[in-house]
Amino acid sequence: MVVLYRPDTLAEALALRASRDLVVLSGGTDVYPARAARAGWGDMEHKDVLDISALKDLKGIVEEEAYWRFGALATWTDLIEADLPAAFAGYQLAAREVGGVQIQNYGTLVGNICTASPAGDGAPNLLALEALVELKSLGGRRRLQLAAFIDGYRHTACRRDEIVTAILVPKPVSGARGHFLKLGARKYLVISIAMVAAVIETDAAGHIAACALAVGACSAIPQRLAALEAALIGVPLAVASRRIAPEHFQALSPIDDIRASAAYRRAVALALTRDLLAGLAGAPAGRVA
Repeated sequence: MVVLYRPDTLAEALALRASRDLVVLSGGTDVYPARAARAGWGDMEHKDVLDISALKDLKGIVEEEAYWRFGALATWTDLIEADLPAAFAGYQLAAREVGGVQIQNYGTLVGNICTASPAGDGAPNLLALEALVELKSLGGRRRLQLAAFIDGYRHTACRRDEIVTAILVPKPVSGARGHFLKLGARKYLVISIAMVAAVIETDAAGHIAACALAVGACSAIPQRLAALEAALIGVPLAVASRRIAPEHFQALSPIDDIRASAAYRRAVALALTRDLLAGLAGAPAGRVA
């Protein structure tokens, strides 16, 4: 029989987490589908569950002195409805395309990165926003860059005695803008074939002063496009989409699966990146298919 623990305080939750091997549950939109998938392959085991949904201190999105704090119980709907700077526009676009309204109401932003799916729509946006992940245990608190937190296919650096308590995004500079595009077999309620997120800052002349680009669903973990980012510095945003070349996507390692071939994923990542930059420059969106 599976035991469900639902503590009222973070201290109690951390004590439970340290004392036994538990699955941490917040929104629950992935825990049970994952269990059903394992059961389909004959794995009927399920760990006891630590439900943190009653921890009110972990709710909401808060502006702090240096960061925007997204609590562990902040939902996709919270993100959609939040009054955030333009740099978060891509993250908010992704939120609108995650499942249906019911999933957006219950699914959490932290749960999306803890699942560590290569196709998780939140992770590329958070990479582009240079987000940190806050983890707490009875021994204290630590913060990791998202790139260090998601350290493998469906695996994170969260220890057995830790709970992720928040996502922290450094306050973006004024004028930074975010964008997000993805391709799936249909528009909504779909696992991405490929996706790209960006946060771009331009100078007074319209040249790219800072650039963060990240691709998801094209490697075991989401990847920043470091070579392309470097190549775009100083380039007018209006022509940036023309500077993109296949070699800028060499770091990706897409796979062949039921949704798409590796070659198609790589081509889509390039086309989406071109469309994203063109969109930030005010050009009409292209069509990737």
